[in-house]
Amino acid sequence: HDDMDIFSRILEANKEISDMLLEGDMALPKTRNAMKCLNDYCKWPKSPSGQVEVPYTIANDFYDDEKAMIENAMKSIAAKTCIRFVLRRNQVDYISIENVLGCSSTVGRSGGKQQLSLSVNGCVSHGIIEHELIHSLGFHHEHTRSDRDQYVQINWQNIPEASAYNFQKKDTNNLNTPYDYSSIMHYGRTAFAIQYGKETITPIPNPSVQIGQRTEMSNIDIQRINKLYECEMYLCNMNACFCTEK
Repeated sequence: HDDMDIFSRILEANKEISDMLLEGDMALPKTRNAMKCLNDYCKWPKSPSGQVEVPYTIANDFYDDEKAMIENAMKSIAAKTCIRFVLRRNQVDYISIENVLGCSSTVGRSGGKQQLSLSVNGCVSHGIIEHELIHSLGFHHEHTRSDRDQYVQINWQNIPEASAYNFQKKDTNNLNTPYDYSSIMHYGRTAFAIQYGKETITPIPNPSVQIGQRTEMSNIDIQRINKLYECEMYLCNMNACFCTEK
């Protein structure tokens, strides 16, 4: 699996539960429409210190090294944003990280206990953990953003009819950030393909642009989190690429 992009690995891990998920790894929340979460409805609240605290629990059936990998992904996000994942004390709204089938998350804060699934069979790697945590912060997949048709071509003929809904555009708040082929939230070229090797997504105008990386948040991923959560100090203090107009 080392040569697979993140999304191919997520789909592989989720193949037995794919009918229960949106876009391969987005769980339907019990209380709200997941499609509206990016438009500020489902943000985690800011503390008086200016940090955004996201309470979480980790199930006991993860080994220590797996827990460490999950915590390292949280620290990686915290190092570049005002997001702070904090162990739950008695908070009502929190993320429950569980070793259950597949890799999935709701989008944004859905209220109460929300499950973030990280099966030890394929989901506990740095890139996948970050990907699911960023869903929980309120972000959809990059290829579904409202202006995607200027940047990628969706090859509908290579997508099974039953999977076509995974490629529908969303009414997203793009936060005045550019389309990001290198986002950790971007599908790979062959996601949901009708046949092995067929491209479902082709970058335009340059079809050779790489999409579907599997290592780390891009600079624009980081910038976007900081803009959505108004992490002002991080927008202009990290380095030049985050100095953007508010």
